[in-house]
Amino acid sequence: MAKLKARIATQLQEIIKANPKISEADQRQYGRKLINDAVGRWSTEGAARGVAQNEAVYSAYVEALYDAQFRHGRLQPYLNDPNVENILINGYKDVWVDFADRPRQQVPPIADSDEELMRFFQNLGQRYGGNNAERELSNANPMLALRLGDGSRMQAVVPPITPAPYATIRRHLVKDLGLNDMIRLGTLDPILATFLASLVKARKNILICGDQGAGKTSLLRAMAREINDGERVATIETEYELYLHEFLPQVVPMETRQANAERVGEKSDGSISVGDLIPAALRMTLSRMIVGEVRSDEIVYMLRVMTSGSGGSMSTMHVRRPEMIWDRIAELCAESGVPADLAYRLATNAIDFVVFVTLLDETLIGGRRHRFVSHVVEVAGRGEGSAPATNTIFGPRNGDPRGVPLMRPACADDLRRVNFNLSHLDGGHGAWMQPLKLVVGSQR
Repeated sequence: MAKLKARIATQLQEIIKANPKISEADQRQYGRKLINDAVGRWSTEGAARGVAQNEAVYSAYVEALYDAQFRHGRLQPYLNDPNVENILINGYKDVWVDFADRPRQQVPPIADSDEELMRFFQNLGQRYGGNNAERELSNANPMLALRLGDGSRMQAVVPPITPAPYATIRRHLVKDLGLNDMIRLGTLDPILATFLASLVKARKNILICGDQGAGKTSLLRAMAREINDGERVATIETEYELYLHEFLPQVVPMETRQANAERVGEKSDGSISVGDLIPAALRMTLSRMIVGEVRSDEIVYMLRVMTSGSGGSMSTMHVRRPEMIWDRIAELCAESGVPADLAYRLATNAIDFVVFVTLLDETLIGGRRHRFVSHVVEVAGRGEGSAPATNTIFGPRNGDPRGVPLMRPACADDLRRVNFNLSHLDGGHGAWMQPLKLVVGSQR
């Protein structure tokens, strides 16, 4: 297999060298022909030696070689599996997969050595680096953040900062879904979906929070599809994950860049951060700005944008529990030297609503992973002390951890202006399609 792969790669490179303007589609067409010819010769030679291959083996070789050349190599079967949520690579021998409906499982290696695994990561960086062609992986740049061809998000770290190549690949299974699809997946009920759509239409600034892997980006993507087609929006991400420029006509997608040998402005390493992109985005005649995730001091820029803009900006932030949100904001602001009291004031002035997505993982006890909105919190001015005052509009009730209406928001008139029926929030009952089937809990 290795010899066939090397031979096909060499032949394809010769074709590209002879015709540098060849399209990606034509490269794949030539590659498919080279692969079929090579496997055909291999099969014929085997048959001459008395080692005949059946059709299944022949097809498996063809697909494996095509995956190696044009897709994701031995990762491809896991990327094709709709139940795979994460792929964890701890050196070439140690590969694990998280499934939606069963515990983490160890799977066969995706490379035959750490050296081959390193080359595989490097090839992925070259193939899927997009406009960021400098997303290289080497001793000088031992960290690689990348969006793969199917939209999955990969973070790799390699020697010298780790003893072997390591990577985590997080799947995005709901790339092109809207709020109605989130209802089908069990993340929202119809009342929540209508309420969140109304917040977007009413141009409320929204922060979506939750634990890692809870589905924050998926929910942000679904909510953003409620934005009017005529609005001009900027998306700012470390790697493209929102894909709004594929669905909305007036989107300016912007992506950060890791360090390289170039100089950009005052930066000698050529890096471009989220904080660097926000000032440029503000000059693009935007009606909204969406930051895929705030992880560090860029939250200060995001809060200032929300404070000074016309409303409707959105972002996500990693936090484990709803009650930790404001302290998490203060912690991130502290990285820019902003004291806690000022951070709380910035948050109070900037954020209109916080949506919290909960992840309940019961795969270790025979259940599955459940992702759902558990809280929608309205910011209602300054509270006692420093933290903002809040109204919990949706929250858990009667043993169900999913969010149900608890009260009307203070901004009720703004929601009426976008035709939201406030009576949906009366009565204290949600509209979840079916009970939550928990192994532990009363909603079975």
